[in-house]
Amino acid sequence: MSKIEKILFPVDLSESADQIVPCVREFISCFQAELHLLFVAQVLGYFSTIYVDTTMISSMEEAICEGAQKGLLEFQEKYFSDIPNIVTKVVPGYASEEILRYCDQEQIDLIIMGTHGRSGLGKVVFGSVADHVVKTSKIPVTVVSPFHKCEKK
Repeated sequence: MSKIEKILFPVDLSESADQIVPCVREFISCFQAELHLLFVAQVLGYFSTIYVDTTMISSMEEAICEGAQKGLLEFQEKYFSDIPNIVTKVVPGYASEEILRYCDQEQIDLIIMGTHGRSGLGKVVFGSVADHVVKTSKIPVTVVSPFHKCEKK
């Protein structure tokens, strides 16, 4: 494995993301790596099949991306304000696809992401972004449970 210089932490701005921060900080510290925070705003194009105005869909997607950008900057300030090498980005799309695309574009070396731990119907309905990323990523992926503390002892 080559040197880890860039780490991607895809976040959904939920409490689960907050719980994973200590683990991400450990990796950043250990590797002295550049941190990339990525938020993927779900596209709403599938609503066009039920005759929702595409102008309204585009406007809503724009508003979601703007709100996500503000939320991501607040997240960065709250948890990573002391990290000198950090990149934040919001992109529209489908989470697992955009995470993998971003890794290719930015030459990311490691992905650290959380899992919501859904099972049964929740997993079927919502899918599993982490599962898809793990199975298709060309680079190492560390999946962290938000239900367990990731701190030095």
